[in-house]
Amino acid sequence: MTVSNAGSLQSGRMKSVRAGALGLAIGLVGTFSGAHAAQAPTHASMLPLLQATTAAAQPAGAVAVTDIDFRRGDGGSGKLVLRFDGDGAAPDLRTQGGNVVINLGGATLPASLQRPLNVTDFATPVQRIDARQGADGTQVVLTARGEFEPMAYQSGRDYIVEIIPRTGAAASDRAVGAASTAATMGQAASATVSDVRAYSGAPVTFNFQDVPVRTVLQLIADESNLNIVASDSVTGSVTLRLQNVPWDQALDIVLQAKSLDKRRSGNVVWVAPQSEIAAFEQAKEDARLAIEERAEMTTEYIPISYGNAEDIAKLLTEESKSGSGGGGAAGGASQQRGFLSSRGSLSFDRRTNTLLVIDIPNRVGEIKRLVNMLDKPVDQVIIEARIVIANESFARDLGARFGVSSVVDRPVDGRVDFGGAFGENGPGGFNVNLPAGVGGAPALGFTILGNAINWNVELSALQQDGRGEVISNPRVVTSNQREAVISQGQEVGYITVTGGQSNSVPTVEFKDVLLELKVTPTITNDGRVFLAMDIKKDEIERFVEYDGIGSVPLIAKRTVTTAVLIDDGQTVAIGGVYEFTDRSQVSKVPFLADIPVLGNLFKSRNREKGKAELLIFVTPKVMRVAQRPVN
Repeated sequence: MTVSNAGSLQSGRMKSVRAGALGLAIGLVGTFSGAHAAQAPTHASMLPLLQATTAAAQPAGAVAVTDIDFRRGDGGSGKLVLRFDGDGAAPDLRTQGGNVVINLGGATLPASLQRPLNVTDFATPVQRIDARQGADGTQVVLTARGEFEPMAYQSGRDYIVEIIPRTGAAASDRAVGAASTAATMGQAASATVSDVRAYSGAPVTFNFQDVPVRTVLQLIADESNLNIVASDSVTGSVTLRLQNVPWDQALDIVLQAKSLDKRRSGNVVWVAPQSEIAAFEQAKEDARLAIEERAEMTTEYIPISYGNAEDIAKLLTEESKSGSGGGGAAGGASQQRGFLSSRGSLSFDRRTNTLLVIDIPNRVGEIKRLVNMLDKPVDQVIIEARIVIANESFARDLGARFGVSSVVDRPVDGRVDFGGAFGENGPGGFNVNLPAGVGGAPALGFTILGNAINWNVELSALQQDGRGEVISNPRVVTSNQREAVISQGQEVGYITVTGGQSNSVPTVEFKDVLLELKVTPTITNDGRVFLAMDIKKDEIERFVEYDGIGSVPLIAKRTVTTAVLIDDGQTVAIGGVYEFTDRSQVSKVPFLADIPVLGNLFKSRNREKGKAELLIFVTPKVMRVAQRPVN
């Protein structure tokens, strides 16, 4: 949203600061801060600066204001743009209470622009703008509220005033961004506020217009107590206005504005154009490479104590060709790599675990230093696992059987012979056979005698409780980041038949039934252990019989594969499985089994419950290995 009286100003934030020549002399006398602030009015280095400033001042009566534009800037700031019809305007900005007054001196203000503007709707600290021209000259007054900080800079014929609200850390970042904006003279910022490095120099205040860069460097050298050497190619002038800016930041701002760079050695700073410094460093690097090309080659044999010479050679070279044959034959020659010069070579001997280096002395020394860092003993880890398998079972069977048999062989006095129907041909001598389903169940039998019929009753019942626990405790020791495998078990054989029905060939095959722990530990920098594990626990549950083939094992498998981060010496349950079974079964004679009380003689009941639980615990312990001094 923009308020304009005569046109719109180009959007975007200008990155230059230009102060009026009239206010420059006052600013130079009273605005320096730092260790030499009290001596600033009499400083000899200020004389040419004052003379250049006075000579550069231009009368302002020849220019007129053509446009007054206001808009909302970044972070809720208010931006006022005063546009002039020519060069030479020298505005002067000051703060009076809650107002910001801009004196335009002898610049003329058209009658169409001499009216107040209400800018409350922009939601900035500025509430009202009054532009007027009187006997004392032209003034633009900004009425603001709250805490704010005014910033002003000039770009071409536009004089821009920013009223920045102060909101804690955000206002501080905004002020840093505004100061950087004022110093880079219209160039786009290449980094955000968060990318600006921290500065620690004493704060200084500068107000310059068209001042030679060498003079600015001299003032910064006086404030920082540094020795600054400027190249002969450092020329040109700079215009900037900085308030309470660290001197090291001010130096960077000036260098960036003029495409300069610096190199520091102790308390001496060399300042030159960026291209000149880049050419100097390129020439220096070319000279170093030329010296390396002419340096004498040296040979060094570096024994490897804890590592593998071939592995270390691969780290230092792009390729490592294996040597043919065994014994003391050296491995293949290496290719060039950054750790070697263009003439250097690196090979290795497997038998003695030694590196053979041929290169210039400084590269050989660098490789020895690197090998000394890599060739260190590796800490070891003890991994202990506990695999607990708990089983609990419960079974109860209830059943009954009874029969009716005759006590005579033939009818007597009209009585019916039941022997042929029940007594002799009945199942086991019983007419109803519903005993307990589990073999070997205890039974209680009794007979009710009659004159012609025997009533035989047998009740059977069985209850079984079972509990079991299997604990496996594998443990293994391995080096850091090396896989370890430990297993225990057996091979179970079974017969398979191959071929057709007429020419079948039996074959014996084997199946592994193992308890196995496979683990790769990694010791972290903070002393914890990262474990990549694969744990397996197999058991033979039973054998299944097949006619004509034989028995085949039925194997119960338990496996867990995981990766976990554990503290040194801590025990963690990495897995568990809980199983619960509950089965009920009833066998009965229809209709008769539903008779109350007596129906129990015509049915049998079976109830089974089972619980199985698998838990796996792991405990790593780090064994620190101290490096022994080399004799």
